[in-house]
Amino acid sequence: MKKITLALIAITLISFTSCKDEKKETTKEVETTEVKKETSYMLNPAETEVQWTAYKTTDKKPVSGVFKIINFDKKMGATPIEALNGLEFSIPVSSLFSKNVERDEKLITSFFGAMLNTELLKGKIAMTEESCEITITMNDNMHVIPFKFDIKDNKVMFKGIMNLEDWDALGALESLNKVCFDLHKGEDGVSKTWTDVEIVVKTTLMKH
Repeated sequence: MKKITLALIAITLISFTSCKDEKKETTKEVETTEVKKETSYMLNPAETEVQWTAYKTTDKKPVSGVFKIINFDKKMGATPIEALNGLEFSIPVSSLFSKNVERDEKLITSFFGAMLNTELLKGKIAMTEESCEITITMNDNMHVIPFKFDIKDNKVMFKGIMNLEDWDALGALESLNKVCFDLHKGEDGVSKTWTDVEIVVKTTLMKH
């Protein structure tokens, strides 16, 4: 009888311990599930800058500036690439800034002002792990620019070349060159404004 009683006690203890351990495992699993959260990314407009570099004179002297305002859709993604792919933006031309008030006024009135519907420059990013293309709408023309890009520690940099003839903007370029004729002369006495403009975009992705 004692043997039977001891056996029953042993079985009861084993069952209780197993249930207790199983309960601990279940509790631990629930806690882990609750703590784990998916990270998402979104571009930070406040830490985004669009830099441009145009060129003048036969020697191709650079003239640089920025657009101080760039507006983005609020788009999130599980990865930086996913957050950027498909992102649409607009840039007010009036936010152009080159540290020269007279130059800024000429660019806004004689260059952008000589085009159609250029109060805003509009764009959309198409991006994969291997490539990036940005469609830009200007002068009622839409064209795609391939961009090189680098992503490091949530910092992103895009770099590409905009050829103004792709937006039928050579007339606007001629208009600008007329008002800047003497300023765009080099040592050879030739006044020249180049058709290619380098675009560099620097931004930061926020984690949520």
